[in-house]
Amino acid sequence: MALMSQSRMLQGPHVLGHDKPLIRLSFTSCVVGTVSLPLLGLITCISISSVFHFQDSTETHCKVTNYLPSISASISLSPECHIWRFCIGLHSAPRFLVAVAYFNFYKGRFSTRFLEWLLSCLNFMCAITENFGLLLLTYVSSNETYLVHKEGFVLFIASSVIHMVLTCRLWLVIKKYSLIPEDVKSFHWKIRCLILNIAFCCLAAYFYWKHNMYCEQGSYTFFALFEYCVVFSNMAFHLTAFWDFKSREMVVISPEEGKDF
Repeated sequence: MALMSQSRMLQGPHVLGHDKPLIRLSFTSCVVGTVSLPLLGLITCISISSVFHFQDSTETHCKVTNYLPSISASISLSPECHIWRFCIGLHSAPRFLVAVAYFNFYKGRFSTRFLEWLLSCLNFMCAITENFGLLLLTYVSSNETYLVHKEGFVLFIASSVIHMVLTCRLWLVIKKYSLIPEDVKSFHWKIRCLILNIAFCCLAAYFYWKHNMYCEQGSYTFFALFEYCVVFSNMAFHLTAFWDFKSREMVVISPEEGKDF
């Protein structure tokens, strides 16, 4: 069985050689589903932690009153950790697939532009390491091995920011020469999400530092709030693939019986 991405949406009868399509799915559906899994998982984990494990999920070394659990605290408790691991594990394979699709897309667009081609390669590596960082912080909770969980979080944040910056740089060139309205819309929303993400990262880092330095009541709550915003803005950025691959689809094909791979 093979997995492929069509360069345009199939219209009318289309024969993929002698291969038989088993599953045909629009790329936009794949993107929405991929983003929805961690979104619903995160909301579920935070809700369960806030209602059933409020004390355990909001308590820190400062012993001051907090009103929101951090993401790390929410996904380290049970059953929250199992829900989160299920959602992230299920969405990780499509994330790798989307990264490959983007790389092939950029490779076709920038085949004659060396700088952009080089940036697209770096962008692909950042997309892969972002996903690995997310998997690492997911499957190694802060309660198990805090240092490894922390390194996974740092890898995820650093890779995601660099990935977003490089993506916006590439789409700046695409927008300049494109006549497609969706390309312009996608670029503008990417820029908005990038700016918000960086701002939320700075605010989360500030309140995390303030909480650890002064143990002020409410600082950890603001850290948790802006941490949510960092993740939500990251998800929104990835959701812009809805416009980038609007006319494309993925096809799972089964080679003809007896045909060599």
